[in-house]
Amino acid sequence: MDDRVTDTAAVGVVPEDSVRHVRTVIIGSGFAGLGAAIRLSKDGREDFLVLERDSDVGGTWRDNTYPGAACDVPSHLYSYSFALNPEWSRSFSAQPEIQHYIRRVARQYNVLEKHVFDCDVTEARWNCGVSRWELTTSRGHFSADTVICAFGALAEPSLPSIPGIDIFDGEIFHSAQWNHDADLTGTRVAVIGTGASAIQIVPAIVDQVQHLDVYQRTAPWLLPRFDRAYTRIERWAFHHVPGVQRLLRAAIYGGREVQVVGLAKAPVFMKPLEWMARMKIRTEIKDPALREKVTPNFRIGCKRMLISNDYYAALDRDDVELVTDPIAEIREHAVVTRDGTVRPVDAIVIATGFQVTDSPMFEVIFGRDGRSLAQVFGEAGMQAYKGATVANFPNMFFLVGPNTGLGHTSMVYMIESQINYVADAIAALEQNGIRTVEIRKEVQDDYNRDLQEKLSNSVWMTGGCASWYLDRHGNNTTLWPDFTFKFRRQTQRFDIAAYEVSADAGTPVG
Repeated sequence: MDDRVTDTAAVGVVPEDSVRHVRTVIIGSGFAGLGAAIRLSKDGREDFLVLERDSDVGGTWRDNTYPGAACDVPSHLYSYSFALNPEWSRSFSAQPEIQHYIRRVARQYNVLEKHVFDCDVTEARWNCGVSRWELTTSRGHFSADTVICAFGALAEPSLPSIPGIDIFDGEIFHSAQWNHDADLTGTRVAVIGTGASAIQIVPAIVDQVQHLDVYQRTAPWLLPRFDRAYTRIERWAFHHVPGVQRLLRAAIYGGREVQVVGLAKAPVFMKPLEWMARMKIRTEIKDPALREKVTPNFRIGCKRMLISNDYYAALDRDDVELVTDPIAEIREHAVVTRDGTVRPVDAIVIATGFQVTDSPMFEVIFGRDGRSLAQVFGEAGMQAYKGATVANFPNMFFLVGPNTGLGHTSMVYMIESQINYVADAIAALEQNGIRTVEIRKEVQDDYNRDLQEKLSNSVWMTGGCASWYLDRHGNNTTLWPDFTFKFRRQTQRFDIAAYEVSADAGTPVG
């Protein structure tokens, strides 16, 4: 069933010669932006808009519709704590089910009328004279006292710079922009990449295509996917037995949180998982040469750990080749590797991930001194305070900001923690007559020095790999280096003392 929400959006286009002002603008309507909208509405703050560049809510789960797309966090944890879903059909949900859930929650909490869809933000600039954010979009001009950036880390596809990629004469598309009109039946297909998307795509299309080449730069560690359909009795219990879902959610959360010990504190404790992953290779791949190719040369957890029950089996077939030689060029109908091998191909699937540390959105946000977010981050890497605020950008809050990512559990937990912080900040502004808040640069610097110190002994920094977790300065600006409940405790209240504050004329700051 097509349950898209576009027809319910009631906010119209702003005339070109006018500016619509609201107290708060939220940029993006994935899990983070939608959650923020619901929280503002719950708090009775209705003077806000959500600017969404697409025609539907959902973010990552709207965009990634490739074959086999599914979540690698159990369903009951990968959902809002205030909107538990008794309808989950499996322990790990597929993309259509997650997207349906997001759409249902958007309707349930009546925030769709606050959305402006097909609204691409092309510039957000702080106006010091009036202490407001001014936004230029594809649907007119807006201004806001506060802005919540919820455009996400997995929003902009990362495309490889391979010579000749522009002259390829067949179907070519990124996994996050899957062309469902392209018929891959009986064709020769190349999949570039072996990350989280690729290990789902390969098994999903291998029986359809004539031949499949998988181009691997770095072998990932794979763990079993403990996935199954819920029984009728379990689904009945989710609907009718109070507390069952919350108990299951808590158990999943606790089990996942144990991994933090090995990931962030003492990497030696990752050994049991590495043994499990090595046994998986040994039992699922018969060819010794292929086993060697898929065995990583770094410690498990250094790069994102993946889960799959059918990826290795898909590789261990006569009509599939795992290619580890680097790609030299792409021709009209072939991929050429550095060793000179020419492999004919009809279609190319690019599964090379996203621009996490260099999002194009950073280029269009300009702070107090006129510098863009990209310029500020370019000097010393992505840095924020509690992943939520950045010096030089007053009254701007980030969800899924720097060092809030996770390698083991649900990002929704971190998103809700940040929403608590931002909602409390907005309440503090209103209650105390505050015009602007901006994190003190020295506080932000101290916070990030502490983060990098904690990260220095983690598996992400000592595991012997290069990953998208790291920026060009060699810092891990992506992941949170501790238990997630500590982050929640840290973001429970807005700590106004850490900020430079200006008040409305004649209004004391309480």
